[in-house]
Amino acid sequence: MIKKMKLYHTGYSIIESPDIYFGRKNADFGQGFYLSDDKKFVGKWARERKNESVYVNIYELDLHSLNVLRLERDEKWLSYIQENRRGKEDHYREYDVVIGPIANDTIYDVLGIISSGFLSFDEALTLMKLGPEYKQIVIKTRKAAEALEFLTAKELAKETLKESAKVIKAEEEKYLEVVSRKMESMF
Repeated sequence: MIKKMKLYHTGYSIIESPDIYFGRKNADFGQGFYLSDDKKFVGKWARERKNESVYVNIYELDLHSLNVLRLERDEKWLSYIQENRRGKEDHYREYDVVIGPIANDTIYDVLGIISSGFLSFDEALTLMKLGPEYKQIVIKTRKAAEALEFLTAKELAKETLKESAKVIKAEEEKYLEVVSRKMESMF
């Protein structure tokens, strides 16, 4: 079992001491500090902002004494995301770290479609399993934040940000095509 993980977080500042209470409460896995173990992914996730630098903050997380929840693209994962996105109480607050797939941003549409009764939960899960799977690691407790060691930060070049935006746009377009075809076959 992995005891230490090298992790990355993209942002507009160097973050030596992450604040687990800073982020949105209604994010995929609730409030916490979101990271990835995929350096290429966090570079793609970065968005250029006028007059601001973009940094990849690099950390090492010691998992040795942490309570870790690992999720897969399944019913438990989608239910957890659905509850968090609706601002419900976190059912897994006993965990220091949550690791699992990122829900595509189209989750808002999928959750809306579930609420409207047009899609069943199982049909929505089928759609959510489509497309690329990227992992997120969320630091949820102070104990986990203390186990996260800041190593360094690197500024991303403007050219890198522009290339990343093109890659993400292409991935999103391909994903929407796949989802559209799947929805056509479902109905």
